[in-house]
Amino acid sequence: MRASTLESAGLEDRTLAAMLAAQDNRLSNCVHCGFCLPACPTYVRLGDEADSPRGRLHLMRAVAEGRLDPGADAFQVHIDQCLGCRACETVCPSGVEYGFLLECAREVASEARRSPLVARAFLTMIRNPLLLSICMGLSRALRWTRIPSLLAWKVPSWRWLRSPRLAMAMLAASSPWKASANGGSPRRWEAGKREPRAPHQRQRHQGRVGVLSGCVQQHLFSRVNAATIRVLKATGWEVVTVTDQGCCGALHAHGGQLQRSREMAHRNIRAFQATEVDWIVANAAGCGATMREYHHLLEGADSQTTDDARWFSERVRDVSEVIVTPEGDVCGEGGVLPIRVAYDPPCHLLHGQRVEVPPLRLLRSIPGVEVVPVPSGEECCGGAGIYGITHPDLGGRIGEDKVNAVLSTGADVLATGNPGCAMQIGAGLRMLRSRVQVAHPIEVLDESFQRGGVYDGRY
Repeated sequence: MRASTLESAGLEDRTLAAMLAAQDNRLSNCVHCGFCLPACPTYVRLGDEADSPRGRLHLMRAVAEGRLDPGADAFQVHIDQCLGCRACETVCPSGVEYGFLLECAREVASEARRSPLVARAFLTMIRNPLLLSICMGLSRALRWTRIPSLLAWKVPSWRWLRSPRLAMAMLAASSPWKASANGGSPRRWEAGKREPRAPHQRQRHQGRVGVLSGCVQQHLFSRVNAATIRVLKATGWEVVTVTDQGCCGALHAHGGQLQRSREMAHRNIRAFQATEVDWIVANAAGCGATMREYHHLLEGADSQTTDDARWFSERVRDVSEVIVTPEGDVCGEGGVLPIRVAYDPPCHLLHGQRVEVPPLRLLRSIPGVEVVPVPSGEECCGGAGIYGITHPDLGGRIGEDKVNAVLSTGADVLATGNPGCAMQIGAGLRMLRSRVQVAHPIEVLDESFQRGGVYDGRY
């Protein structure tokens, strides 16, 4: 949506003073009780009050009241060091909308001082379809050469090489999951095979859904999108092709470019409204969380834009929520997968969308799968978009703790429902040369359906 369109919707640019001052009612909800402190990954590791949620809220209020310059290091550094994991929201007794306030604060921070070059370049690539296709195409070609895997193993872990090494490891971690490679025991997999059986009877029609293709998901994890569509169709959903959709705007919102994010939101609202779907399905937790909050992103607009945004937000669901029935079952019995799966909930699914049980039920419905929890699974993995690359020291410490927690489970596969988390945790596993693979929960179910003859060659 062009700037003129934004202005006509009542979303014109505002002054720095007004941006946070307009959120006074939200900022005042914090009672400084301290419940958020042990839930905050940065505070736990740094021990600095300014790197806690309530400390950052105090800084936001100081800027809103004109007591602190938004370009000052005291504001810029501590707002930038936040992961945006929103774990504080889950434990907050006052219902502080921290994620929304953080995005407002980052918009103020980015207007007062330019963001790092790597962040600006990444966001520019994401919003340009041609540039995105070129860069992602080159990334897939590089991934195919297996050079990223080699560099992830061989490059020394010197401080100045941490970011390049992590970037290569993350690209390698986006490689397709190979189910038969897990566990290292061919006999174990032979035992899990099933004899061909009668064609699967498709479940009754459950409704119409549209699936968000995404940007990184579409280009590096297209197999997850394909698995999502196959599973949805096999479980009775009519999957509608949604043309003219685009990036959800999550990364731009997290990076302080709210105007860009609003443009993307408006485009997606128009695209999905034209299809008259019952549900809008997301298989990336970060995308789903942002789309569920389009009505917040576009608040202050005219009544029609606000109503459209609310219509959209109310229909967004994570794929696990539409696959799992209200009784907790999955329509269609798959084949046996004799593997141990460690499930790590993405922050924006657990804390942002408050979706906790459906992914676990989905995995537990698969014959042969043993689901084990990841210790401290509610804590962020340190990925947070490109946080691990822009903050290699702090993001690396948080990521290492997550990888060690995954390894302690003795799992064959780590299942997580967000591409950033998959790449961050997968990168840590690859740098340690671990044989644990990373997959989306829907990929595990898709493999089971293929083994069990659920698709019967139809999808």
